[in-house]
Amino acid sequence: MLRNIVFSFLALLLAVSVRAEVIDIDNAELARLSAAGVPVIDIRTAGEWKDSGVVQGSKLITYVDERGQVDAPAWLAKVQAVAKPDQPVIVICRSGNRTRAASQLLSGQAGYQKVYNVKGGVRAWVDEGRPLTPMASAVAACPAGARC
Repeated sequence: MLRNIVFSFLALLLAVSVRAEVIDIDNAELARLSAAGVPVIDIRTAGEWKDSGVVQGSKLITYVDERGQVDAPAWLAKVQAVAKPDQPVIVICRSGNRTRAASQLLSGQAGYQKVYNVKGGVRAWVDEGRPLTPMASAVAACPAGARC
């Protein structure tokens, strides 16, 4: 009985220590982490990327399509091509709403240990006067054979 209690306690400690972390960040932190090499995944739709542009260096991987549908396994496969679960990743959308669900999927179901969620999304980035890159430039910068 004591052995079972000790084993249960150790299992609980292990579960808590490997718990994934979703951290809300502002634009200054986004710029700092991106410059340090943490991948930025823009989860908006192609129409949104085309209309406004993207944060330079972002990987373009739509989470919710134009019909409001999410194909979680396909999306996760694309994200895993950019960053593995033991690597930090930043997610951004238009206003920060879709990234909440995407962040929870990454941390809760896909095992990502550190997910950064950009508060306010691209709207807040633009409101601060920060630059966006045209979608065509972002796609052109993508290495041959990769999906950015």
